[in-house]
Amino acid sequence: MDTFRYARPTDQSPQSIVNGSPALSGYGSLTSTVPKELVHRAAVAEVLLTGWERHADTRFAITAQWPRGHSFFTPVNGNYDPLMATETIRQVGSLLAHAEFAVPVGHQFLMHDLEVAVHPQYLGLEAVPASLDIEVTYTEVKQRRQGHAGARYEAIVRRDGHVVATGGAAYTCVSPDVYQRVRGSRLSDGRPPIRLTAPVSPQSVGRMSPTDVVLSPLGEADRWQLRVDTRHPILFDHPVDHIPGMVLMEAARQATVAILNRSSLNKSPLLPTRLVSRFQRYAELDSPCFLEAHRLPAGPGEDLVLVSGQQGGEPLFSATVTACCLPV
Repeated sequence: MDTFRYARPTDQSPQSIVNGSPALSGYGSLTSTVPKELVHRAAVAEVLLTGWERHADTRFAITAQWPRGHSFFTPVNGNYDPLMATETIRQVGSLLAHAEFAVPVGHQFLMHDLEVAVHPQYLGLEAVPASLDIEVTYTEVKQRRQGHAGARYEAIVRRDGHVVATGGAAYTCVSPDVYQRVRGSRLSDGRPPIRLTAPVSPQSVGRMSPTDVVLSPLGEADRWQLRVDTRHPILFDHPVDHIPGMVLMEAARQATVAILNRSSLNKSPLLPTRLVSRFQRYAELDSPCFLEAHRLPAGPGEDLVLVSGQQGGEPLFSATVTACCLPV
């Protein structure tokens, strides 16, 4: 399945070499994750993608697997966490940029926007992990003399032939030298992250453990400080010089749950069904980030919340989250 372009002494692909070895030849096709470096993860356990192939210049097929249990993307009332679909679509962009558009490992990525919509009826946990087929189409590809500079792509995620999620993202990638110039003193100052702040009640944001809470109270009903725990093994899977976008998306989810739980008499579990995010600039580790949430008009049976973040008085990101109540 893999077509990762890597110089080898033969013309065999990595997958064919593994599956064609004498010790494994009797087992047929075997499944493994893609290299963790290609999806910007340090832990193999956090890699969700298992293979890929190119169907055309801008069309690809990717396979993935969602584990039945995850230490952070925990099930929501017997359903897969929709943010696992978000992380899957994020990993798609990194994988294809490196494996099919020849972006060297070590280049930096800036995510401009990321969105996902899920179909709850196909999110249910079953007796085995969910095997996924992902159809990816690139609608924009930016090239410079130095190579691939960024892209926009769309993904359709199928489970047993049913569309379980759709989404897409846009990113820019830059070389280490360019990133050094862009980030400047942020990379050389060595300033420590801000002090870890206290979490809000885990139950108020749909979490079980305080270590997974990314909001700190400010004494206001719809406003919080972002809680940045750089020791978190999933949200901060490896050392970074800024707050990852997935932390901001988790903050948007938690803020949505907090405001909807507070304003509704219905305490059924809330499942985000659509999340649309826009990132204006890097979120720095050494300065407090503040978030606020507001309910917006929504369709029947749905709630819609706008979450916005700012840092140093400047807009940082925004996210609109659609959610529905699950039956208890």
